[in-house]
Amino acid sequence: MSTNFKARDMAEHQIADLDAQLLRRKLRTSASPCDTKAQVDQRELKAFCSNDYLGLANHPELVAALAEGAKRYGVGSGASHLISGHSVAHDLLEKKLAACESKHIPNARALFVSTGYLANINAITGLSRLANPGEVSIYSAKLNHASLIDGVRLASSQTKAKVTLFDHQNLDFLEEALQQDKHSLKLIVVDGVFSMDGDIAPVKNLLHLAEQYDALLLVDDAHGFGVLGERGHGILEQSGVHSERIIYIGTLGKAAGVSGAFICAAAPFIEWLIQKGRPYIYSTATPPAIAHTLLTSLELIEGKEGIARRKQLNQLIQIWRDEMTFQNWEKTPSSTPIQPVILGSNASALAAAKLLDEAGYWIPAIRPPTVPVGSSRLRITFSANHSVDDVRELIKTLQMIEQEVKSN
Repeated sequence: MSTNFKARDMAEHQIADLDAQLLRRKLRTSASPCDTKAQVDQRELKAFCSNDYLGLANHPELVAALAEGAKRYGVGSGASHLISGHSVAHDLLEKKLAACESKHIPNARALFVSTGYLANINAITGLSRLANPGEVSIYSAKLNHASLIDGVRLASSQTKAKVTLFDHQNLDFLEEALQQDKHSLKLIVVDGVFSMDGDIAPVKNLLHLAEQYDALLLVDDAHGFGVLGERGHGILEQSGVHSERIIYIGTLGKAAGVSGAFICAAAPFIEWLIQKGRPYIYSTATPPAIAHTLLTSLELIEGKEGIARRKQLNQLIQIWRDEMTFQNWEKTPSSTPIQPVILGSNASALAAAKLLDEAGYWIPAIRPPTVPVGSSRLRITFSANHSVDDVRELIKTLQMIEQEVKSN
């Protein structure tokens, strides 16, 4: 057997380099359902790190619906949607999701896919193929999620699309670039709620630019669907917008508590993605039991329980905003369940996360490349299953830990 193994040596060297930069990520295994308390390493920790914003991931009605769906449809789909994997459960779910956004997207149709990452890759690459190569411009917000970034990169490599980055908090540069753009297809790509900062995109203003300069607006509302809007229909409902130029991406593994994602747009765009969206065409369909479960999740989100859970969530957010103060760390002004605390260095973020763990909390340190260099942070997220006392205890703990990290 050869002792030379360059690929292994390179992997070991690169991992050692990550360790030296304090950038190596580590898996932690939970032995309990997703909730506000988690069994990790044989300890119970108070979890403030999941995206289960409405606390539905372990809801008894969803557990029962999944069991019922498995009995009715089995545990696998067996093929891609266009072969034999498209079930009546998928069809019912897509019709319901389209109805959710129909007030905001004329002639709305929805496409259910297995993950939010896949939805973004599928939508961006598929839509970019509407025009001839070299005739596509993509405008992407600088702080977009990795799945949007990867979708843009892949689309650019496939279609020679011109990619321009813009600041979502200052649209002057974007407007100037759109004014000068002569390409036949222009696509603006933006997060609805930015996953690491918790701030909300100016969808109305972006849509105005899309209307004015003949562009499409793709909004990834992964962290808004279920949370924003009176009925939980997301950022489009909250913003009160209405346009056939909107391509809406919603995630169903966060506030909806289950798994999967969907693309919602005017019917011709969805039909095009079915025909030309390679990730959709060549992926095995999500198990029908998941789609069946999501129908129950949508009922909860839209109904009295969903309204009550959003009310509880907003109360927790307001308490945090009113009562959490730091001397040295930075608290971002977020009105969503995502409440980042910026510490700056990797070392400080890791030290704070370690002290939180010792105090019985599960709040990981977030470091580059997920966030820009010098902005390492604690990403604190709230669930409707948290109590007021839970949040106030966390506030006291963080204030003590800030002093300890500073003294060290």
